[in-house]
Amino acid sequence: MKYVGMQTQIRHNNMMSMLLLLSFPAILLGTVWVFLVLVNYFGTYYYDEYGRMVNVFDAEVVNSHFVGTIPYVVIGVGVWFLIAYFSNTAMIKSATGARTLERRENPRVYNIVENLCMSCGMDMPKINVIDDPQLNAFASGIDRKSYTVTVTTGLLSLLDDDELSGVIAHELTHIRNRDTRLLVISIIFVGIISAIMGMTVRMMYHVMWFGGGSNRDGEKGNGLSMLVIMLVGLVCSAVAYFFTLLTRFAISRKREYMADAGGAELCGNPLALASALRKISGDPGLRNVGRDDIAQMYIIHPKNFSQGMMSMVNSLFSTHPSTESRIRILEQF
Repeated sequence: MKYVGMQTQIRHNNMMSMLLLLSFPAILLGTVWVFLVLVNYFGTYYYDEYGRMVNVFDAEVVNSHFVGTIPYVVIGVGVWFLIAYFSNTAMIKSATGARTLERRENPRVYNIVENLCMSCGMDMPKINVIDDPQLNAFASGIDRKSYTVTVTTGLLSLLDDDELSGVIAHELTHIRNRDTRLLVISIIFVGIISAIMGMTVRMMYHVMWFGGGSNRDGEKGNGLSMLVIMLVGLVCSAVAYFFTLLTRFAISRKREYMADAGGAELCGNPLALASALRKISGDPGLRNVGRDDIAQMYIIHPKNFSQGMMSMVNSLFSTHPSTESRIRILEQF
């Protein structure tokens, strides 16, 4: 069966990568502008003839400050992105506890990867292993030098050769489709948003506990500062939520179906991949990693990161389709 749609998927992922690259600075600059508006509005006021405080918004001043901040925001994001872009492999290894798997340690895995790569004419990626009894595999990297397939020791122990071949073929298809590049870009941007949120929370904590000011004017100024920072926190939360939804839409569930189809064709045994997914679904994930951005790369996304209402929201924008539907389609090949 010919793997129809690979070039289309590659073009789609490249387009979404560029969209994320272009939209993120725009979103961040929009947040900066809103921040300046709030500071200007709540920080500029006068008292009318009745002694009531009247806030004033000066658009000219806001826009002047905004234009002055654009280079700093662009340079800051650019430097952060470049550092993360070129060190993403080390960051993922550190976050997951992965290590390089030597050929002499497990020639079985190397033989499977080499055979699959030769059959589709792709360069062999690096191979990492995580000492974890849970069942997991994922692909990562942005170019030929950093492409990596990572598996857990639990996965290697449980799956037979045909099932392991199906899982690795699935991950190699992610690399061929440029899924991993899109995922790395999204993880970097979500990391920037998380850092901004962290700084906002620390600012709120500092003002609430160490704001000071005991006289009336001081209390009024402190109250205004707290209000501004809380509003900025709300805006940042909204931006973070919006960007999370944007990322989840960009990382379409279809990529997993495409990787399943490509992996089934590559290994030549759709039923083996279906059997592997059924086994992995019993205990997916990584024991010491509870980060949802990293879990986007897993072959099966664990469902234990959220509960209640957030679980319902995540299911609506899930980056992975249900395992049952993936198995059902594979068994129809």
